[in-house]
Amino acid sequence: MAEFTMELNEEQREVRDWLHGFAADVIRPAAAEWDEREETPWPVIQEAAKVGIYSLDFYAQQYFDPTGLGIPMAMEELFWGDAGIALSIVGTGLAAVGVLANGTEEQIGTWIPQMYGDANDVKVAAFCSSEPDAGSDVASMRTRAVYDEAKDEWVLNGTKTWATNGGIANVHVVVAVVDADLGSKGHASFIVPPNTPGLSQGQKFKKHGIRASHTAEVVLENVRVPGSCLLGGKEKLDERLARARERAKAGGERVKNAAMATFEASRPAVGAMAVGTARAAYEVALDYAKTREQFGRPIIDNQGVAFQLADMRTSVDAARLLVWRASWMAINGRPFTAAEGSQSKLFASETAKKVTAQALQILGGNGYTREYPVERMHRDSAIYTIFEGTSEIQRLVIARTLSGMPIR
Repeated sequence: MAEFTMELNEEQREVRDWLHGFAADVIRPAAAEWDEREETPWPVIQEAAKVGIYSLDFYAQQYFDPTGLGIPMAMEELFWGDAGIALSIVGTGLAAVGVLANGTEEQIGTWIPQMYGDANDVKVAAFCSSEPDAGSDVASMRTRAVYDEAKDEWVLNGTKTWATNGGIANVHVVVAVVDADLGSKGHASFIVPPNTPGLSQGQKFKKHGIRASHTAEVVLENVRVPGSCLLGGKEKLDERLARARERAKAGGERVKNAAMATFEASRPAVGAMAVGTARAAYEVALDYAKTREQFGRPIIDNQGVAFQLADMRTSVDAARLLVWRASWMAINGRPFTAAEGSQSKLFASETAKKVTAQALQILGGNGYTREYPVERMHRDSAIYTIFEGTSEIQRLVIARTLSGMPIR
């Protein structure tokens, strides 16, 4: 087990500096353009693939870093560059985590490479869980998967929403209900291979922020996938459902479902994304406050501005520490006895909203214009308190974990 440390080793520092250089030289110069276009920045993704950032190997190296700091470090640097473009680069990772968390070794080896493609032909993947009437309330999911035993195929029907890369993905990972009587315990995850008939893109959303990241509905109409596309396999699913039915009869303990397993694994990473955006906004505000003069002196000489910057830096550093702690605990098998993963996501996402708002205020009228990046950072930051579990859901998870009670 790796000891917890706040000091990156030499290899980690080299990777961090490499990522920071890519974010500064490639992502930032393109950020305003792709935000305005509201389109997937394929040229930037391809550049990331060429240098090895957008690849299975890179994310595997960071994912299996024994300190747990590889992924949060990478997320912070990329999102320091720009949240929308960075999400386009890392969005495939959520689908990959879904396969890693629930799939067999064969499924992992088969499907994750197809999610990324290669530098000459980049692909993306989508994780499809939320629905129009089932966001935080996963028990209300309506997408159904019915097993056709004669053909050894699963038939999927339903509509997914808020899917990053939805409809444009090469591989879709879809969470569906296989036993409605079990509520959220009766869910399973499925791979939908490329060009599968019946899957189509629905509405593409025009968003407040992260506009360079494609977000859309995914419509499933009698989508047939082979039995081998059930993540984990049918035998494992049948055993899990049987245990869930027995627990339901006995009024026993709660069990995790496929979507929640994916979100639990990714929440500290989302926290790191928020840290990157918050840090970027703080740095812009600090530089501006040092050079902007009013009444014959830099505005940082005013306590009202200086104290805000002090609070901003303190909050960013505190958020990073919570993210690093949760990431270290996760890779070393330490249980989240106080919902440390949700703590990190909650605090970091709220910090991003607050710090970007403070940065905008420090820049005043300039901050409100698109000539300066804090306006975009402020819009982007709103998503962190919403996706992969709202702040209210994080608080509910934390409270239930601490109390052991089914708080509603």
